[in-house]
Amino acid sequence: MVVLVSGTGSLLQNILDHQDDSYRVVKVVADKECQGIERAAAAGIPTEVVALAEDREEWNHRLVTAVGSPDAVVSAGFMRILGAAFLERFEGRTINTHPALLPAFPGAHAVRDALAYGVKVTGSTVHFVDAGVDTGRIIAQRPVMVERGDDEASLHERIKVVERKLIVEVLRAARVDGDALSIDL
Repeated sequence: MVVLVSGTGSLLQNILDHQDDSYRVVKVVADKECQGIERAAAAGIPTEVVALAEDREEWNHRLVTAVGSPDAVVSAGFMRILGAAFLERFEGRTINTHPALLPAFPGAHAVRDALAYGVKVTGSTVHFVDAGVDTGRIIAQRPVMVERGDDEASLHERIKVVERKLIVEVLRAARVDGDALSIDL
């Protein structure tokens, strides 16, 4: 699989640390220089940076080329919307993690939005990527209770603990089925 990153790479590190016979990371691609790229390089995983271009269509084509031909693509804290060229090639084989129980609180500020709404339970979702923002078919979810006194940072940290376990479960259950992934949990 190829993993897409934009930031610290803590989820990527977890994915790397739990590789076994069920999955292997063959490359890490980022939209900018970041700690995720450094983590991959330290693990001996090939890396590439595809800097976001003003022409998003052209950037998506370069991203497709950089990703190559893996069985699966994992968006692990990749903070860019994947366009038509990317989805044409990898839809059904690209999964994403999200720090909320979708369909509630899609988008980049899910934890803050959940707190502002006053929910008592939020969580982590792993879903297929489609043309919408966090609208793809849900693969798996795990709840996280909102605790008294939680702020965005404390709640997000607890969600990340659950997210790290959930993504490994999903990846270990994934099987290539033609041009798509089949995941039986």
